[in-house]
Formats: sequence, C-alpha cells, structure tokens
Amino acid sequence: MSLILGLNAFHGDASACILRDGVMIAAAEEERFRRIKHWAGFPSEAVRYCLQAAGASLSDVDHIALNQDGKANLARKVAFTLKQRPEMALVLERLRNKHERAGAADHLARAFPDAKFKGRVHAVEHHIAHLSSAFHVSPFEEAVVVSVDGFGDFASAAWGVGRGTRIEVEGRVHFPHSLGIFYQAITQFIGFPHYGDEYKVMGLAPYGQPTYLDAMRRIVRLLPTGAFELDLDYFRHHREKIDYQWEDGSPHVGSLFSDRLASLLGPARAGDEPLEQRHKDIARSAQAMYEEAFFHLLNALHSKHRLSAVALSGGCAMNSVANGKVTVRSPFSSLYVQSAAGDAGGAIGAALSVWHDLGGARGEVHTHAYWGPSFDAGEVDALIDSRAASIEAAGCRVERLDDAALFEQTAAAIARGEVVGWFQGRMEWGPRALGNRSILGDPRRGDMKDILNLKIKRRESFRPFAPSVLREAVPDWFELDGDVPFMMQVYPIRMERRATIAAVTHVDGTGRLQTVTAAANPRYHALITAFHKLTGVPMVLNTSFNENEPVVCTPVEALDCFLRTRMDRLVMGNLVLSRTQPHA
Repeated sequence: MSLILGLNAFHGDASACILRDGVMIAAAEEERFRRIKHWAGFPSEAVRYCLQAAGASLSDVDHIALNQDGKANLARKVAFTLKQRPEMALVLERLRNKHERAGAADHLARAFPDAKFKGRVHAVEHHIAHLSSAFHVSPFEEAVVVSVDGFGDFASAAWGVGRGTRIEVEGRVHFPHSLGIFYQAITQFIGFPHYGDEYKVMGLAPYGQPTYLDAMRRIVRLLPTGAFELDLDYFRHHREKIDYQWEDGSPHVGSLFSDRLASLLGPARAGDEPLEQRHKDIARSAQAMYEEAFFHLLNALHSKHRLSAVALSGGCAMNSVANGKVTVRSPFSSLYVQSAAGDAGGAIGAALSVWHDLGGARGEVHTHAYWGPSFDAGEVDALIDSRAASIEAAGCRVERLDDAALFEQTAAAIARGEVVGWFQGRMEWGPRALGNRSILGDPRRGDMKDILNLKIKRRESFRPFAPSVLREAVPDWFELDGDVPFMMQVYPIRMERRATIAAVTHVDGTGRLQTVTAAANPRYHALITAFHKLTGVPMVLNTSFNENEPVVCTPVEALDCFLRTRMDRLVMGNLVLSRTQPHA
C-alpha cells in the first residue's frame, strides 16, 4: 500500500491532496482553512485535513510530490541570465527564492512535530504536474494535453500527447513570454489589481467591442509553430524587480505592464475610477486576443496529431469563455478540464505523476469534485444548539425535514424568490461552488442578479451568475451539448430560452453552466429535479457560498455568512433555518 501526498506550496492557491494506491482520498485548498483568498505558502492545514481523511499520520506517507522543480529548464534559465547580464541579480534572486526553498520536509516537520516523515520527496516540474492533473483523471486513453498559465519553473506553457499513463511533452513556451502574464497585465491595466482578478475581465468583456484587437496583436505575436511570444517593450517582468509576495497570506503581484502600454491603449484605470466604455472594449479585445492565441495553438496541435480529445490545465484553462468554444473553433470534439485547473490542481498532478512514474496504473476518472471536508448531523445540531440565542434574535426558525420534504420545500422557496444557502456533504475541490457549498436562487427572476450582488455577494454588477442544469436538459436549453461538471465552459443559451432564465443569461446570451447528474451529486440533482417539476425549468442559479471571502468550509462559517447577509434560508444537511420575514 502506497500513500502519496501531493502539494502545491509556496505559491498562490496552496493546496494538498492524498492518494492511496493511486486513488484520490482527499484534496483541499489552504485558503478554505486559513480564510484568506488564494492563500500562498505551505499548505499545512490542507495537509492536516488530507491525513485525517486518509486515517494516516505523516509517518505513514511514502512519497511527497511537490509541483515545482528548481532544476527544470535550467539551461534556459542560465542562457537568459547570461543574455540579460545587467539583470543577472534579479534572475538569480528569483531562483534563490524558489521555496523548495526551505524544503517541504522541513515545513512538515515544523507543522507536525509529533510525527516524522520517513519517505521520499519528489520535485515535479510545474507544467508536467499541470498536464498530469488534467490527463490522468480524464476519460481519455489518448489525448492532446495543454498547460498554459503565468509562469512555473521558467515556462509559461507546455503541450504534448498523453497515452495511458505516460505524457510526452513536445513543446514549451519559456520565460519571459506568457499568455497568462499578458492577461494578468491587462487585468491590472483595467484597474483590477488583485491576484486572481482575471475572471473580472472575462465578465466585463461582453459589454465591450474588440476595437483594440489590432493593438493587442502588437502585444502578442503568433508563431508558425502554434506558439506565441510577447512584445516585451510593453512589460516589466523580464527586466525589473516585480513585487512578488508568495509567503504566508494573500499573494500579491506588482505591476507587470510598462509605461509604453498607455501609449498604445490610453491611460491605465485606477481602481477607484469609474469603468468607461474604453475599459470594456479593452477587456473584450484582450479576451479576443487570448482566444486567437489559444486556438492558434490548439489548431496546430490538432493538425499535427489528429486526435479528437484535448485535456487542458494551467491557470489559463480557467478561461471558461474560451473553453466553451473548443468544439466550435477547433477540430477537437472532446474536452476535459479538471475542477482545479489552476495551480491548486498541481497538487493532484504532482501526486499522479509520481504514482505513474513508480509504475502505477491509471485510476478513476474524476467526474465530481467533492474531495473536501464533510460534517455530520451531530456537528450541525451542536452548532445550532450553541448559537440558539443569536439564531432566535435574527428571527429565524429551525426545523429538520426528511429528504422528500427538504427538496420539495427548498425548491418551492427558490421558486418564490428566496435566496438559499445550500451546505451539503464534502466541500468542493477547486474555485467553483458545485452544489455542496452554494448559494442558490431562481434563474427566472430578472432581479435575482441584483439581489445577490447588492445584498449578498456585494460585488461588481457586471459579473454573471451560473446555472446548474440537469445534464439531460442541456441540449434543450443551450446551443451546444456536453458534460461540464466543473463549470469550466461557457455555452450560448438558446435564443428562445434566454428571457426565461434571465438571471443566468449574460449580456452576450451565454451562461457558464454546471451539468449535474444523480451519480455525481444525488442530493443536488434531486433538488434541481424538484425545481424542474415545480417550474418547468431544469436548473437553478448557483453561486459560491461566501461574501468576499473564500468559499465556506465548515457549518459555523456557513451559519455566520447566513446571519450577516440577507439570505432567506440556510439548509445544512436536513436542517433548515429560515427567516420569518424573507426579503422581497
């Protein structure tokens, strides 16, 4: 029996997972325990949870797989350093700051002083971990595999072919060229400075026109090989010391674009300035440029390999708008993107890469993302008892329902326009709430988006909400059909259906859907089925259970979020808290 602990450490979205004989037991991001978004550092609490879920101690672990390898692409690093001699100190400092840095084993020893790790630590190249995280849990025995992100181990992209347990990497894009850096720099330029804000640009883009696309083509150049490069005059990251913060806490990246970008696009927007049409047009143009480069690469890879399937990974694989067009704008007919496509998912990829290098066989396909902590009815009851006074003061009643009544009454509440906190089973792995840590609403209500944005989520009004839809209903409501279990693709909603589900239809007529099956999540499926029976609409609006914080993990976090916002109903397992006077 073999236990492998996979880690994404010393980077944003720190995380851990654990495999027993190649089978996933548990996985979680550190932010869910630390309560700091995109937490960077060593994922000690995620490790603690994974060991507990496996019924193991640190001394039982045979292998630790870390999704970075300071020796990877070393020749490229040295060549770049010699070429950029005036900036040699900058590059050498980056290399010294690699946090194999203090050593994973040393961090584990400090976090778990009562147990001794006796196994072996494996350094897995960043992009190999990404590729493994997508292909080795996909349904494909053979597929093109692609990883695109900011940077990891001196590369920003890698691609090749996966067959069985092996992945043959045939190409990379190296530092300083990066599609991820391009998109992040434009995100900063539009006035969204925080790590992970790129999704705001995706949400803003449909409100604009690609009027700056020619300018974007000067920034990103497409190469005959299918690869891409940047015009580095518009960037700082390759020649100046950028303020990177990868220590414990929220990650921070300093300004990536140079002053020359303003000469091309006009002045950058400060975060407190209003969003103008120009900023929306820049967002649309940046998304269009990303898609040009993305499909330029995919089409070149399909032309070379003639395979029907592609598996995507890396932070750029979170671009659900582009992902939704893969079967339309490329010859690929099948796509798989795992639920934690970004750096968190590197923990899985590192672990699986080591497992297969040791001769392990392919494991199960990941058709769901429920690898996090769960809490039983006794724990929920104890919490409610301990907080009885505050619950009563908030004007809430508490009741326990059997499954049939729970699904029927919750569906009816959603149909009445109530906002429901839905807390069930194991927490999701990855950034999306997928029906176990979700806030739910009626997709038919045109005002539901405003209710959620202003009274619950308190976020930008242009950001869309997602539909969780019964898998079998997808072709009746969307122009494309496919399995999208992790909300990683955006599909056009059928024209005749858009007015019916106004709350989940974005301004361009699309929706970032999650397909739901009884096999993957029977309780969520039962709830949506009850809503469908009541309303004729086979979906609910789904957004993450949080309020400008990481998605809730524990019952106490769910209760606190419910009480401090204007949610109408909280469902934890079969226990229901409902306000006596729900908002209109």
